[in-house]
Amino acid sequence: MRRRFLKMIHQKCRQGLYPSSNINRFPVPEDKVPWTEEYPDYQPVDYTSPVLEGKPWADPKIDDPSFKPNWNSIDDKVNRQSFMGDYVVDDNGYPSNPVGRTGIVGRGLLGRWGPNHAADPIVTRWKRNGTGALEINRETEKPILQFISIQRKDSGEWGIPGGMVDPGETITATLKREFMEEAMNSIEMTQEEKEELEDSIKRFFEKGDTIYKGYVDDPRNTDNAWMETVALNFHDEDGSTVGRLSLKAGDDASNVRWMDANRNLNLYANHAEFIKQTAHKRNAHW
Repeated sequence: MRRRFLKMIHQKCRQGLYPSSNINRFPVPEDKVPWTEEYPDYQPVDYTSPVLEGKPWADPKIDDPSFKPNWNSIDDKVNRQSFMGDYVVDDNGYPSNPVGRTGIVGRGLLGRWGPNHAADPIVTRWKRNGTGALEINRETEKPILQFISIQRKDSGEWGIPGGMVDPGETITATLKREFMEEAMNSIEMTQEEKEELEDSIKRFFEKGDTIYKGYVDDPRNTDNAWMETVALNFHDEDGSTVGRLSLKAGDDASNVRWMDANRNLNLYANHAEFIKQTAHKRNAHW
């Protein structure tokens, strides 16, 4: 089971070129991913993107005298706990990726050493025909589920609208904020328009079903910094709330649309696995 777990979630963060850089990862065969496996030839590249320099939401260098993190705990307002359990911090003060080697040390594009927490809203509705009746897949004889998908500006890949949890922010607040920014372009709205939108979707985002909570196979992961997320499903059963809203890409999204859930999806990180679990939970076509 452990091998299957590693294979499922540690693929995209071991692939060649690191995002938005000309840095190539040191090759890590699948059997050398776990730290428990000896890999004497392992020489990972040290890379932390210069875009993190001086950013208020990013940690400083490990050896910065002012940086005294409380690992595996809530550090002031920063959550340094991992859904994977306590992670190891080596003798030099570097936290170790709980899944294993990635071919890069440092933080890459990630702001925090250790876990970087995100939240992903999986907003769904049933696909309907022109008369309003549910569309049923002929092969599985199950209704077709649709989810809101955004195209990322950084990679061009499609995925779930989501983002980082701000220090002290609740997961629910992050989910609603990211949905509004990326799928509704709330950043360019007037304050009045934004408040009107918040009022219309407030109750919709009050209760969601947890689909996944844990490590993410994100291409930005390194040996010392990695993504973790909480993915919640918010379902519009009759299509009367968000199912009727006009979508407009904003913030980190270049495009947005309702997408059919099926086994041929190719999405960012392991988002397709989240959609698969959501489809099974709703007894929808997959």
